[in-house]
Amino acid sequence: MQEELFNKIVNMDEEGSIKLAKEYLDRGGKPQELLEVCRRAMDAIGEKFEKGEYFLSELLLGGEIFKSIMEFVLPLLEESETTKLGTIVLGTVKDDIHSIGKDIFKAFAQAAGFEVIDLGVDVPEEKFVEAVREHKPDIVGMSCLITAGISSMKRTREALRASGLEDIKIIIGGGRVDESVKQFVGADAWSDDAARGVRICKELLGVEG
Repeated sequence: MQEELFNKIVNMDEEGSIKLAKEYLDRGGKPQELLEVCRRAMDAIGEKFEKGEYFLSELLLGGEIFKSIMEFVLPLLEESETTKLGTIVLGTVKDDIHSIGKDIFKAFAQAAGFEVIDLGVDVPEEKFVEAVREHKPDIVGMSCLITAGISSMKRTREALRASGLEDIKIIIGGGRVDESVKQFVGADAWSDDAARGVRICKELLGVEG
């Protein structure tokens, strides 16, 4: 059933994907395993997009299917979670409107036990600063999928410093980030994979698992 669900998501069968995902849970399937199937399917859709086999419309539809499934999977994951690991303020930085990578990371982080404050997309530096002051998170996560977002990440990091918000871990993610971008931005860590990103967040807080 997992493989069938994987294929339905990758083949953009929105109605069939949602129906099968609910059926999988009704038959006793584990929410975490369902999330992993969705993650693999989103990876496959991303690869097809990069190869030119899929276009932006397919990428966006894949994201919508993912979000629709997450609406009824996340509450189940949260019910089974007993310990809150920490709080993450998360957003796609200014000048970038991509949300799929951010949403996937958010789902994985919530499943792991983090509280996630999602600021959305095209988030200006001052909004990150306001959110950090209000929610006092352990980690700030910044996402970008286009080159213009790298400068926005750096400006956001500088704005946090200028506001005296130094004692906070910064992780960046997205298709354009790597070790050199991490150094440029002044972040503590980077990841281009959602599951790995959550593991790094745990490491930043000294949490095992």
